[in-house]
Amino acid sequence: MADVSPNPIPFSEPPYLRGLPSPYYTASHRRFQKACRAFAWEHLLSHAMEWEKAGTVPEHVFKDFCKHNMLLPNLPAPLPVDWLKRLGIHDILGVKVEEWDYLHTGIYCDEMARSGLAGPGASLSAGFAFGIPPIIKFGSKELQERFLPDLLTGRKRGCIAITEPEAGSDVANITTTATKSPDGKYYIINGTKKWITNGIWSDYTTMAVRTGGPGAAGLSVILVPLKGYPGVTMRRLKVSGQITGGTTYIELDDVKVPVGNLIGREGDGMRIIMTNFNHERLTIAVGVTRQARVALAAAFQYTMKREAFGKTLMDQPVVRHRLAKAGAELETMWAWVEQILYQLCHLSKEEADRQLGGITALAKAKAAIVLNECAQCAVLLFGGAGFTASGQGELVEAILRDVPGARIPGGSEDVLLDLAVRQLVKIYQAGEKKLAQQAKM
Repeated sequence: MADVSPNPIPFSEPPYLRGLPSPYYTASHRRFQKACRAFAWEHLLSHAMEWEKAGTVPEHVFKDFCKHNMLLPNLPAPLPVDWLKRLGIHDILGVKVEEWDYLHTGIYCDEMARSGLAGPGASLSAGFAFGIPPIIKFGSKELQERFLPDLLTGRKRGCIAITEPEAGSDVANITTTATKSPDGKYYIINGTKKWITNGIWSDYTTMAVRTGGPGAAGLSVILVPLKGYPGVTMRRLKVSGQITGGTTYIELDDVKVPVGNLIGREGDGMRIIMTNFNHERLTIAVGVTRQARVALAAAFQYTMKREAFGKTLMDQPVVRHRLAKAGAELETMWAWVEQILYQLCHLSKEEADRQLGGITALAKAKAAIVLNECAQCAVLLFGGAGFTASGQGELVEAILRDVPGARIPGGSEDVLLDLAVRQLVKIYQAGEKKLAQQAKM
């Protein structure tokens, strides 16, 4: 018998969870989805709105997730199997670490956003999703030995720090400096980082700094201690959405860091940052699409029961038109996300970066646009209830406040739209050159 979701509300679940055929999902994926949904509900999502209103997810939640290896799914697939097995980690809710692929990752990101709120999930994930991967891919063996055991098990928390007050999406113009001490043993770091998710709770951050001259060629990435470290000052920033994410302002005043904390080589920073962005943007796109789904499903359900002018809202053609337009955007977006996840399961990292880097940037930008469409649709259909931070419309009100957190982080929308086309132009030019060379043979 088909595995049909018990939720009959249109748009409430991806097609494969409504019992419709899908070429993507194996038995392993479906088992993980069920286990992941139960775990996320018990440990996070059932309290998501309560914690978002309070402003902070309790510290024990991070520990509970780490205890069950449930923050490891934030890492890019395939997982660092050798490291995980060295640490005694062999599976994630029954999925062997060596069998994990990007469709498992997509399921995880989708389920973690099922409350409709981005903040609670973001309060846990930044280190694993964005801070640890550069250490795994580019860090020296000595650096990995010093830090990965604590970071991968959650004994220490991490984050990523790229954005600055004057350099957001313009990464090449980062001004935080890392200058070597006279004895050559340390970097002395000075500068500021802003809008750093999870920073306030983090022991370490993977930080973009300037070790050389102006522009992209002068950038490097260094693992910098944070919490309680001399010269580091941190404070939380008040933001309109994703309140529980722990958005942080970091000041660095002559922060002394061993040169062995350099990730990769000096001058490699831009390449490390850009390839890391692909994973970040994809996970954002998946979670954002689920948020859009939650908003639209809530609106659909509400219009079936809310009456105005002597009939339900659903009986009004203009309401059905709004739902149809938003629904078409939502389901199209999900089909595209699934397609990218499947492609990543069958491409090497290098080929995926080349072929899908621009496409992933475009998908992230489009997902945020779709979220905006679905959230605005929901708030308008809820009317006054959707403008109220309590009662039956409080969820869609909160989702609409999350929209800028989807459209700006990970590369702001306009920057990503432009980046996507520039990347596609490069692929076209390379293909055209190859065809010309073949024609000469």
